[in-house]
Formats: sequence, structure tokens, C-alpha cells
Amino acid sequence: MQILKDIEAIVGTKGILTGNDVANRKAGIWIDEGIKAKAIVRPKNTEELSKVLKICNEKKQPVVPHGGLTGLAEGAITLEGQIAISTERLNEIETIDTVGRTITLGAGVQLEKAQNKAEENNLMLAVDLGARGSCTIGGNISTNAGGNMVVKYGMTRDSVLGLEAVLADGRIVTSLNEMLKNNSGYDLKQLFIGTEGTLGFVTRAVLRLREKPKSTNTALLAVNSFTQVTQFLKHIDRGLGGNLSAFEVMWEDFYKQVTTEPALNSPPLSQGFPYYVLVESTGSNQQKDSEHFEELLEEALNLEIIEDAVVSKSDSDRSNLWAIRDDVEQHYQDGPVKMFDVSMPILSMEKYITDVHEKFSENWETYKCVVFGHLADGNLHVVSGVGSDDDESIRKMESCIYDPLKSIGGAVSAEHGIGLEKKDYLGISRTEIEIDIMRTLKKSLDPNNILNPGKVFD
Repeated sequence: MQILKDIEAIVGTKGILTGNDVANRKAGIWIDEGIKAKAIVRPKNTEELSKVLKICNEKKQPVVPHGGLTGLAEGAITLEGQIAISTERLNEIETIDTVGRTITLGAGVQLEKAQNKAEENNLMLAVDLGARGSCTIGGNISTNAGGNMVVKYGMTRDSVLGLEAVLADGRIVTSLNEMLKNNSGYDLKQLFIGTEGTLGFVTRAVLRLREKPKSTNTALLAVNSFTQVTQFLKHIDRGLGGNLSAFEVMWEDFYKQVTTEPALNSPPLSQGFPYYVLVESTGSNQQKDSEHFEELLEEALNLEIIEDAVVSKSDSDRSNLWAIRDDVEQHYQDGPVKMFDVSMPILSMEKYITDVHEKFSENWETYKCVVFGHLADGNLHVVSGVGSDDDESIRKMESCIYDPLKSIGGAVSAEHGIGLEKKDYLGISRTEIEIDIMRTLKKSLDPNNILNPGKVFD
């Protein structure tokens, strides 16, 4: 095929995969099937990608960006006639500025590698999620990834100072700003953050780093009611004076499954409480911060806001507590399940979960529906299963999860994006005018619709 020959002339034989080299690669971290695409192109720099996209645009050849393939919204699914463009060779950390506290790196750098580089310099990259060892910076930016520290540091967007991206026609937008404050005209990087590769292909980025905290305190708590969960959130956030860095909540059924065999985690707190809260703070003095942290927990116990608590005393203790929250794979032991990622006002959560259970019970006598999430930033994850993953069952489950969001102004995607999976439900969270503006941007920047076509909206 001529277009593949033309691309190979640009990227070299190492820069393009075809045939079994494509099919033998998994299409995603949770997908067993191989990638379906006519080729995987692996440019080693922005200039190569620019030339590749120029050819693809002229030939109206659809392309799909591939990073770590850890997304959960089918945002990187390719079809047989499409070309996947992987960032795996755009994997260099270029510079780190310890005074300005920035790091400049390629889109294919794994998140954990960037975190480690920052830590080597006593700094911190304030983006963290469970897939840190596999996901890539470009994917984090393109989906505006959330994760565990959003309550203090915000989404990925809040850590992006500048970036470089290639447009559909091959033009390179270099906006590698290193400054916190730059109001010189439009902030063009926002066109490529959270837009899932539909407006341009991110190749490089400048990320904001923070000074590495000198103290970390973590605890797991048992709570008897949702009202007490929200009371404790106010209590601990106010008491820590802005140092709350994580506030994760596990509903009882989630906690029970991840602390019962065959799960490897033993329950640090007894099972049977309605809610379990994993709370973490960061600060500047371990001894003083630990004392203050435990004082706040003791106050909460005395006020009967929480029922029980266990506090980590070492890095291994902390890792063990987080392992409970992160052990989502246990829920795949019960047959086919589907993970949902939604957000809503915190005060709407209790009724929302009640409404979801009511809808499930109207459709199935037995079902799985367990809840956990980054509650302090409004994000819940729901793992549901009904014994089958046929199209009808999936659509019914989606209706159970998404329909109750309409009346409370919730979002069908909190941090995973829209991709293919949620585009039919985008209208729940966005108005017709908003979607029309999105389409206008798409038509303006990608008139031939070659960049990740079919994702977000048709």
C-alpha cells in the first residue's frame, strides 16, 4: 500500500509495524483482543509525526493516537482501515528545572518515570493514578486524567504549563511555556488537554512540579453514615488547613470483597461498617504533622463522626492501605463487570446511589453494584455486573448509571473521557450549544476528520 511506503520512508523500518506485529499487541489493558489497524506508526520526534500527519491528511487516512492504552472509555480503539500512531518512541525526559520547578518531556514518557525523575530532585509531580506504571504523559494530557490527589492539586490540566502538538494537516503548534503566569492571548494548550486526540496530537509537554512534601500521614476509618462521611470531610479538611491530599471512600461491599479471600489484603478494620474512608495529608514536619493528624482523628472519634481508625506508621503500612483501595481487579472475579466513572455534587451522592440500586433491582433480581471513589472531588466509580455482557445488558446498565445523573447535574465522565463508550450519553452532561461548539472546533482544526474519528461525538 503506497501510503504505508510513504510513511516508512519518513519513520524508517523501525518506525512502522504491520501484520502480526500489530495483531499481537493487546488493544487495551482490559481488552483481550489484538489491535485492529493497517499499521502502527512510531515516530521518534515531532517532525516525523508532522510529515506523517500531512500525508494522512492529504489522503484522508484516519489515525488514532496510542499511549499506554490504559484508558477505560475506548478512546484508543482502532478499526482495520485505520492507522495507530504510538508515542512509545517519544519517551525522553528532556530537562528538569529545579528552580522553576518544571519538567519537559515527551508524550510517551510513562507517568511513573516522570514521578521518579521529579522525586530524584526532591520534587513531586502532582498527578497520580493507579495505572502510573503503564500510562503515558500524552495520554494523561489528552484525557485530562484525574487520580488520587485532585482534591489538593487538581486534574492533569492544572499541572500542564505548556505543550507541543501536531495538527491534522501536519502543522506544529509549539507552546512550550514554562511560566505559571502567561496571559498573552489565547491559551492554545487547552485545545489539546482533555480532547482525546481529536483536535491535535500531543508530542511534548512542560509540566509543573511541586516541592516534595516532607511528611505524609495516612489513615483508614470506619464510618456509620454518609452524613458522617461529609461531616468528617469538613472536619479533617478544615483542621488540616489545606493539607488534605486524598479522601477516598469505599462503600461496604467494595471493602468486603477486597479484604476477603481470594483477595490478598486482610481487613485492617473489621468488616460490616457502611463506609470506609482512606484519608491522607501532606506537610512539612513529620513529627508535628503526625501529632496534629492523630489529634484530629481523636477529635472525630470523640465527636462520634467516625467509629474506628487505623493509622499508618510506616511506608509499608501506607502502601498496604492504598493496596486495599486500588484492588479493583478483585471485582472481576464474579464474571463480566463494567466500570463506570461519574461525578456529581457531594450532597447528591447518597440519593444517587440509592436511585442506581433501585434501577438495577427493577431490571435484575441479582446484580453486582459496588461503589468507591475520590469522594472529596465529586468522583465516584461504580463496578456493576449482571451475569452477562451482551449489548442489551450493557445498555441497561448504562441507563441505570447515567439516567439518575440528569436531575442532579452530574457528569457521565469524571476523569476517563468520552471515547466511544460514552458518546451516546454526552448530552446528559453537555448542552446542545456546548456540543455544537465542540463540533465547530473539530471541523475547524480537522476538516477531513482524520484525528481519532468517531470518538467523543460522531
